Amino acid sequence: MLVVFLGPPGAGKGTQAGRLSAKYGLPQVSTGDMLREAVAAGSELGRRVQSIMDAGELVDDATMEAVVEERLRQPDAHGGAIMDGYPRTRVQAESFERLLASGRHGAVDLVLFLEVAEETLVQRLSHRRACSQCNANYHLEFKPPATGGTCDRCGGTLVQREDDREEVVRDRLAVYRTATQPLVSYYRTRGLLYEIDGAGSIDEVFSRADAAMAGAVSA
Repeated sequence: MLVVFLGPPGAGKGTQAGRLSAKYGLPQVSTGDMLREAVAAGSELGRRVQSIMDAGELVDDATMEAVVEERLRQPDAHGGAIMDGYPRTRVQAESFERLLASGRHGAVDLVLFLEVAEETLVQRLSHRRACSQCNANYHLEFKPPATGGTCDRCGGTLVQREDDREEVVRDRLAVYRTATQPLVSYYRTRGLLYEIDGAGSIDEVFSRADAAMAGAVSA
């Protein structure tokens, strides 16, 4: 089964994809995590990705497609996957369909679209922090560290990622409205879209996403 998560930055796609991944035994394919790993490695690709992310822009289609194709070749994705952060544009969606048709997955089975108000998204993202050593994630309001700016796991210093600064967050949301929002109608016309209210607690949102997932699995 192949599931795609859509929604603006900060809507909770990663959190909900992770929970559905654990419940249904499908790998969570997070392009964001893979790109950050490339940045941490300091490779030429990583440096290029870093400059794009710092500007709050989308990584180019060729780079993203290569990352996704390599990930779907791995054994744990042979039975399907939950796509977290890809596709993000109409061009990527069409390329993704061709990629799936040429491999073992066939086609997208379900698209989950998380809807959240913009000001809520700005608060969610600009309050995020990450450990500079182990990359553990925190939120100053919803998941604060036990001691100031120190990681509970390894004692490392917590930092704000460049792409989580408020001005960059607003730029990212503007890019999303232009590039990614059109995918909602693209998938709706194919009868694949399930719209989910992304407001409320993590458990409440998960209950809505799980209901859609369960319905698709049993169909």
